[in-house]
Amino acid sequence: MKMRDPCQEREQKTWHYRKNRTTHIGFSRRRSGAGQSPRLLMEKPRRIAQNVIPFPDLCSALLLLVALLTTAVARADTLDPSTLAKVRAATFEVVMAKPVHDPLTYAKPLPLDLLPYQERNDKFYSVGTAFAIGHNRYVTAGHVIALALHSLWGPPALRDGSGHVYAIDSIESYASDRDFVVFSLANNPSTAPLEANTHPVLNQPIYAVGDALGEGIVVRDGLYTSDTPEDQDGRWKWIRFSAAASPGNSGGPLLDKSGKVIGVVLAKSPNENLNYALPIAELLNAPKNQGVFNVRNAYGLPIMDTQVTGTYSTSFSLPLSLADFITKLEQVHDAHFQAQRDALLKQEAPNLFPNGAGAERILHAVAPLNIVPELIVRTQDGSWHGSVQKGSAFPLPDGAQVSTGHAGAVIFFHVRRPDHLAATSYYDKPKLLMDTMLATGFSTRAIGTEKINITSMGEPAQTIRHLDAWGRPWRIDIWPIPFGNTYAITTSLAVPDGYVVIFNYAAAPDKQTRIGDLETITDFVSVAYSGTLRQWQEYLSNQALLPASLKDAKLDVNYGSTFAYASNHIKLAFTSKVQKIAPDSTLRLGFAFFKNQSHPTLDVADVRVKPQDGGPDRINVRRVIQPAEDMSEQSKQEWQKYALAKHPYDGVAYVDNDVASIAKVLKPTHERSDVLYSAFLGVEGNQSADVMKTKLDQIVSGLQINDTDY
Repeated sequence: MKMRDPCQEREQKTWHYRKNRTTHIGFSRRRSGAGQSPRLLMEKPRRIAQNVIPFPDLCSALLLLVALLTTAVARADTLDPSTLAKVRAATFEVVMAKPVHDPLTYAKPLPLDLLPYQERNDKFYSVGTAFAIGHNRYVTAGHVIALALHSLWGPPALRDGSGHVYAIDSIESYASDRDFVVFSLANNPSTAPLEANTHPVLNQPIYAVGDALGEGIVVRDGLYTSDTPEDQDGRWKWIRFSAAASPGNSGGPLLDKSGKVIGVVLAKSPNENLNYALPIAELLNAPKNQGVFNVRNAYGLPIMDTQVTGTYSTSFSLPLSLADFITKLEQVHDAHFQAQRDALLKQEAPNLFPNGAGAERILHAVAPLNIVPELIVRTQDGSWHGSVQKGSAFPLPDGAQVSTGHAGAVIFFHVRRPDHLAATSYYDKPKLLMDTMLATGFSTRAIGTEKINITSMGEPAQTIRHLDAWGRPWRIDIWPIPFGNTYAITTSLAVPDGYVVIFNYAAAPDKQTRIGDLETITDFVSVAYSGTLRQWQEYLSNQALLPASLKDAKLDVNYGSTFAYASNHIKLAFTSKVQKIAPDSTLRLGFAFFKNQSHPTLDVADVRVKPQDGGPDRINVRRVIQPAEDMSEQSKQEWQKYALAKHPYDGVAYVDNDVASIAKVLKPTHERSDVLYSAFLGVEGNQSADVMKTKLDQIVSGLQINDTDY
């Protein structure tokens, strides 16, 4: 067993203790006893630390010494009390009202008593910091105000130290690249604004002011260490500073030693303890009454590792009311990502499946029979293949089952509906689908140290119908999760035994972008359709659910007597003398790509019928196409067995793993030699070779192949 390093553990505890002290103390205060010796300066912190965590060994003593020296340095420079009072009055929390109604249902009452008092009783979420820079003119970070995009929380507002909340009236200036927004309040508290210093000096003490971690306005000291050009084209320089910054500091003022604003705190460095602020001069010199959306970023889809990087730039007139500004920003934000998606698909069009040489492997592959979907993805060598990592299967009451899988970040579900529910009671009932998925316990809400299962999300707030490139009708349902300002999105495809689902969470600002991504991904999903014969008959009777390839499909069954299936390319009929035919017998269809002169089509290329789910007995008809040149030697050798009717496709019975098997190769009606079909019969246990051949002949006599569209 790996032993824990006790020195490391104490170091972690010490760090958390110091972090919590910094978070909770509020404004820094001037140190008393300025004339004391360095030893005495360390005495009080040392005694406090010893009261919290004992340090009996040398390792701990060294950690304590470092902590005390750091404390002494950090508190060497402070703002005078009158300046602190002015800063406190001019600095506000940015808050958003918590949702009043929760549409979710939980496995048990939420143990809200586990939350801290402030978090439990506050009617608002604290999301950032703002400060006054003029008469009824306030500033925060642009990304703080952008939290309102498609938000499930109340609109952003300001809250002062006494708890009074001020509604934002209008937006006067905004720039996404410089990450700031200037606005006015509906009821101005007549706060004295902070003065600005537009020419700060390097290597001087500074103070970062903000609502650190949502637990009150704090002041942290450090140094103005450097300037660094912004990444895109160096149009301005960011201020780099060493004062600590935490989530919630965004939008707060960065002050010089006299309390004047030199910048707006915006970002934390990912690799070092140097953080970023926008120089206040950049904000003051920005165009008035104008909104600027200028974003350069990389965009990609999970079907390939290629990305596009581009700049989307537009501007719009201000002022606007807060509501109108958010609507405008939603439109601009969503249009940006739509443009990036379009640019990526256009750039990759010549080699985007099913186009290009890299698609040949899938176009020449046999139809997969997986009921948990695969995602067709492009690998680094440019070839496309099906990808899925199967997860768990969750048996549920009344025959229902949820099976999971994923391809990278794309999460798949296969949901088998409960036996007692008829198709008319299940399809197009998204609440039932989501409730079945939630029964696995995959979605929880964390309250303190507990995770409470979400058992229902109610009815979706929005539904979108989408037809993919292969004529499959998808349903996209969006559920709000108000406590997290998040949406759950199911992209579901009805199949005979239930649904296959792509599942995703989207942060509120990303809602529309994620929907567009999911619509694109549906073109790259490969899945077989499966169900009992009874389920198939119900499914085929509902034309609205059917993919294009099954619109004209027929299934005629007389239980205990005859089976007849027909679709565009395969017709299969047999009697109960060949295999049992019952309501719980199963039919599974695999889909492959059929080339034609204009564009490949997705159609049935594998038909498998079993007397019951599970067990080795089955009848199988499969389409096989000659492998492409760059496919594996194994696939080429297998093709030769088909082409030359060699074992196991020679019509001779054999036994494999206690299953009697026999298969025969069939040629379609056209003259091409690169497409073949096979008919297969498997029966558990030892069977007479003559009986197996007779049954196979009966299968072949009831089989018709039409592959002239190839």
